[in-house]
Amino acid sequence: MLFSQLPRLNFSIFVKPPLSLRSHFTLLPKHRLNFSALKSTLSTTEPIPISHAVEPEPEPHVAISLEKLFVPPETEVSIDDSSLSTRILKGSNIVLSKYARDAQVAQAEFVKSSVRTEDCPSDGLPEFALVGRSNVGKSSLLNSLVRRKKLALTSKTPGKTQCINHFRINDSWYLVDLPGYGYAAAPRELRTDWDKFTKDYFLNRSTLVSVFLLIDASIPAKPIDLEYASWLGQNQIPMTLVFTKCDKRKKKKNGGKRPEENLNDFQELIQGFFQTAPPWIMTSSVTNQGRDEILLHMAQLRNYWLKH
Repeated sequence: MLFSQLPRLNFSIFVKPPLSLRSHFTLLPKHRLNFSALKSTLSTTEPIPISHAVEPEPEPHVAISLEKLFVPPETEVSIDDSSLSTRILKGSNIVLSKYARDAQVAQAEFVKSSVRTEDCPSDGLPEFALVGRSNVGKSSLLNSLVRRKKLALTSKTPGKTQCINHFRINDSWYLVDLPGYGYAAAPRELRTDWDKFTKDYFLNRSTLVSVFLLIDASIPAKPIDLEYASWLGQNQIPMTLVFTKCDKRKKKKNGGKRPEENLNDFQELIQGFFQTAPPWIMTSSVTNQGRDEILLHMAQLRNYWLKH
């Protein structure tokens, strides 16, 4: 199933950038971009105040092929665009569009929990769903996005989220916290129910702008994550990959790979599922890496969705 033929947002205009952007990029072997050299556009596109956070370590070196950039609808990338390097969100493959505005979170409140799609809010506001394997850091990321420590309760017991939880942002859109998948200790019947109503939500929720699939970048790719990404692609569900725990820099016994290496491996494993590369962002709820970039990406998707 082609990712470029999505029903809610038409991403069929993913543009493959020219390979001769000599003056705008520092090209690595095989025309690869060094994202550690690119600057975030937060100061020019949408000023977002940054709260005090743990001092991050130097950002990891991430290289990506030019043709693997995510170019949003109604956005052009050309050799003559001298601002292209500043339009790529830091720690991602996402090019900013003219719709990247109104990204600040001024208000956030829990609205309701639902166990059926038809019980979800019916006010027609656009929404973004966060989903991932149990213990991937979903609630922590949600709290980081809204700058509230306890908006979404975190738990040391994976699989605690058992409903579709809606959080209204700025009285104009929703963040949706979905049940984590792959928690082996949960009863089989409960796991089946979670999968059933979550997938029903993906397929039938008309106000769903995009799913943000969280992947733990501190460990190698898990088959269940690859299967989930594949299912979303095959069912034409708009998806952004959010790589969590990118602050974990020390090599471990899990093969000795760093987050950026696990990220690249995951990209290689899923490339067969999609004609064009899905958007992805590196994050850390500890250092708040990627928080503002996610909000800008959500803003451009949301504003495009509202217009069309």
